[in-house]
Amino acid sequence: MDNIPNLLWTEQFVVQSSDTDYRSQGKLSFILEIMQRTADAAVNALGLSLEQMRGAGMGWMLITLELEIRRMPRLSDQLTVQTWSKGTKGALWQRDYRIYDINHEEVAVARSIWALVDIEKRKILRPTALPVPVIHYEGDSVGAMPDKVTISDHISLQNAYNYQVRFCGLDSNYHLNNARYGEICCDALSLEEWGVRELKRFRITYVQEARFGEEIQIQRSASIAEGIFVQGAAGDKLLFTACLEF
Repeated sequence: MDNIPNLLWTEQFVVQSSDTDYRSQGKLSFILEIMQRTADAAVNALGLSLEQMRGAGMGWMLITLELEIRRMPRLSDQLTVQTWSKGTKGALWQRDYRIYDINHEEVAVARSIWALVDIEKRKILRPTALPVPVIHYEGDSVGAMPDKVTISDHISLQNAYNYQVRFCGLDSNYHLNNARYGEICCDALSLEEWGVRELKRFRITYVQEARFGEEIQIQRSASIAEGIFVQGAAGDKLLFTACLEF
């Protein structure tokens, strides 16, 4: 792998049938999953595995992600995912991504904001709390830190469906895995809508973790100039806000 020593981390994937939708295109959740797996490998290469972080009572919390899709991956595509830590601003970390096909054509790019947290106290930690040094990669940039997704008061939301967090959606912290939110947002659209739309941009802000057993009320807007907004709440607790642009 062309990893500069551990600053620009690269992983390769092949799109399998289980990664695709009825159009033989990669699912949004698949893109989020391979980004997550690549970031995990990059952190592990620093000498700090996820198991060691849990043992130290630390974890990563994804706050905001902005994904721009040049084209959706297709069945049997060979993909290369590159990721790097771009830098920190206060307690926040920025991680960028680029995804290429076998011809080195760009498939997607992404920017994300993360925070290091004390798992038990649910407290955000300063970057200096990480027990290994991180050298940020300055050889590339997808852009500045992405803005949080907000839904204006003038945008009307309608109930789409309810989703309950169960066993298969959980991560190692007993919370709904980040990639599952992509599935939740996509399921808010009808099959007819997907038949005439091509996803070009996905933005999401994670407000609070969704825990096992919680029932999430999924609401969505109509299709407007900015895209289709989706949000999820458990009772009066807002969990996430997102926007799909076509």
